[in-house]
Amino acid sequence: MRMPSSNYRFIIAYDGTAYAGWQRQSNGISVQQLIEDALAKIVGAPVRMHGSGRTDAGVHARAQVAHAIFTTRHPPATLLRAVNAYLPDDICVTAVKQVPAKFHARFSAKGKEYRYQIDTGALVDIFMRRYAWHHPRPLDLPAMRRAAKLIIGRHDFTALSANPMRVIDSPVRTVTKLTVIRRGQLLTITVSANGFLYKMVRSITGALVKVGEGRLTVAQLRELIAGKRRTALVETAPARGLFLWRVRY
Repeated sequence: MRMPSSNYRFIIAYDGTAYAGWQRQSNGISVQQLIEDALAKIVGAPVRMHGSGRTDAGVHARAQVAHAIFTTRHPPATLLRAVNAYLPDDICVTAVKQVPAKFHARFSAKGKEYRYQIDTGALVDIFMRRYAWHHPRPLDLPAMRRAAKLIIGRHDFTALSANPMRVIDSPVRTVTKLTVIRRGQLLTITVSANGFLYKMVRSITGALVKVGEGRLTVAQLRELIAGKRRTALVETAPARGLFLWRVRY
């Protein structure tokens, strides 16, 4: 008698430096591809995963969430050990759980938190160079925090995203948290929202850093957001400092 398929939720951490992003694609190796290939070896059939969202090339994740429906006799604890045995050292599945059939990693999500790390030291911390944007020039943190307050709330974020043609529903999102905290030479920008547009967090970071440098005023940022149009005034921060930190359900 054939076993029924079950829905499994995976929580995944990865260093995105070597990968073309989360999503399987033709121009490079992706995190999704490697996990799907590992699962196929374990269950003896192709497996299709669905992530909570894409992360771009070079972006990291502390807790990406994905689900997959397949048939196996292995309990979740065995699946966890087995899949990690097939994965490289820079990808780790940290949890596997059987979940109801209606659970969808992307569509069931209520919100996400991203963190962006900036190394503000005069000299680069070589042990952080893959996980932080080195920015040795002085930054005005109070100005950055004033600018952050403008971004919190429900707005059309076209001005703080890239490639508006990729928006398939609406450019309106609600940012519930945006903090700028420095400990030592590490500056961390934390953003929580009900959803994010393409490169939205990296664009927010680029705008806040430009405010901190004095090259963009808080008033100008307010006008940019109200204008609902991406311009060259907003710069996109490098991918290496960005982490998908958690997904809320």
